[in-house]
Order: sequence, then structure tokens, then C-alpha cells
Amino acid sequence: MHDAGFPVEMISGVPVVVTPKEIDITNANGFRAGLLRAAAHGSAAIVVDMTRTTFCDSAGVHAILGAYKRAKAEGREVRLAVTATGVRRILAITALDRLLPVYATVAEALTSLQPPTSAPVTPA
Repeated sequence: MHDAGFPVEMISGVPVVVTPKEIDITNANGFRAGLLRAAAHGSAAIVVDMTRTTFCDSAGVHAILGAYKRAKAEGREVRLAVTATGVRRILAITALDRLLPVYATVAEALTSLQPPTSAPVTPA
């Protein structure tokens, strides 16, 4: 059985699950495990870096949906960074793109998590 490892990187305090070129039935359990490791960090969001992924079958979609349900129940969110047209298409067909925010890059997904900086208040 193939397991890509699905590393979890911490970027600006946010766990980022890095996915391989393909997510399918042969590595979906590893994907689920990576998502669970990321959730264990307890941060407000998890980002899934699918920018290298060109194929994701129903097993991968199911793993994403499971992570979404867990995160929602815990008051957290899952964000996806996806570039491949085929992966974006499967997210649209399954309506996952309506449940989860999808960004073109990991940086965009992370930037939108940062609280806006406010202008310094000057005393009157």
C-alpha cells in the first residue's frame, strides 16, 4: 500500500498538510492521518496544500469532508490551496468548494487568517 506520508508543516502557527501529486484509495488513509495530526495542533484552522496535487478521487474527497465535519464541530475551519483544474473540478462537482474556502496558493489561505492590522490610535 502506498503512503505518501502527508507531512504537516507549521506556517505562522497554522498546520499545513502537504499532499502529493495524487490522492486516491491507495493513500487516503495516510491523508486522513495527516489531517488528524494537523487537527491535533488545536489551531483555529488547518490549511491543506494541494498545489502539487493533480488528481483526487472520491477517497480523497471523503477524507476532506471528514476533516471539514470534525473542524466544524470543534469551531475550526479547513482551507484548501488548489491549483489543478481537475482537482478544482472535483471540488465543484461534489460541492466541497461551497463548504470550504479554496485559494490559489497557501500564502493566500494563510494571509486571510491573519487578523487585520489596525492603524495606531493617536490621542486627541
